[in-house]
Amino acid sequence: MERRQLEYFVAIVEHGGFTHAARVLRVAQPSLSRSIAKLEKELGVDLFHRVGRNAVLSNAGEFMAGRARQVLRDLDALRDAAQAIGAGVAGRVDVAATPSSTLEPVIGTIADLRERHPGVTVGTWSAASAAEVIAMVLRGRCEAGVCGSAERPAGQGLVAHHLRDEQFLLVAPPGTRVGSGGTVTPEDLRGMSFVIPQPATAVRARFDRLAAAVGDLHIAAEVGDRSVVLPMVLRGIGAGLMPDGWYDLATRAGAEVYRFSPPERLPQWLLHRNGHLTAAAQAFIDSTLTRAAAVAAAR
Repeated sequence: MERRQLEYFVAIVEHGGFTHAARVLRVAQPSLSRSIAKLEKELGVDLFHRVGRNAVLSNAGEFMAGRARQVLRDLDALRDAAQAIGAGVAGRVDVAATPSSTLEPVIGTIADLRERHPGVTVGTWSAASAAEVIAMVLRGRCEAGVCGSAERPAGQGLVAHHLRDEQFLLVAPPGTRVGSGGTVTPEDLRGMSFVIPQPATAVRARFDRLAAAVGDLHIAAEVGDRSVVLPMVLRGIGAGLMPDGWYDLATRAGAEVYRFSPPERLPQWLLHRNGHLTAAAQAFIDSTLTRAAAVAAAR
């Protein structure tokens, strides 16, 4: 079994088939197919079911996918450890994050790493919900994840560090006047229209809870891509609920931003799997925890 075979196998899984994987890897598809056939022969099992031109993971392939990713990460960790002895921390870490967690703290951590460990590259992977972040980390697609979740994320071999409690904001169209002194109460929302994400997100759960408690909250638009919420708010379509990672961007864009009284909070978590981490992943985790501790100390 060779590293290249595992890389080819993982690429086929990630890109949905031999054709797309060959294009991304820039190898001839027959070469890719021969390599996988050789791997299957060595293992004594079929990793894929060939259905016409499509390749569907077999049960053995499902079993192999996460473990193959981990083997590749362990090989990277070994290489990074050797390089770090003489050249400092280097390598790549893939991080899954929800949109608000990408704004804070992921972007800040990347900026810190550029100063402290310029040899580290961070790949960010967008996730729609905390559940998706957890799945991406557990399956080995990403080494680390950051998300907001009311409950401590859990899973076999999963480690969760509490970073801070995010606060939800009311982000309203320019010129909107509501509440007093820059704060709003749930009752102040009565009669307002909102742009909200689809179900299964923390923001949607918080909106549904407020709607049930207050009543008379209207849904002007429901979106699958949360990056369009702020542009819709700025166009006057409705207000939005956003974690405080959006504060700077929303205020610079011209939206009216209000905090809740009492605060509407959501715990934010840093996730990774238990066990050995690559040097790049460890640097990302250490930098994120250091930033969180500094923010907490400054309050």
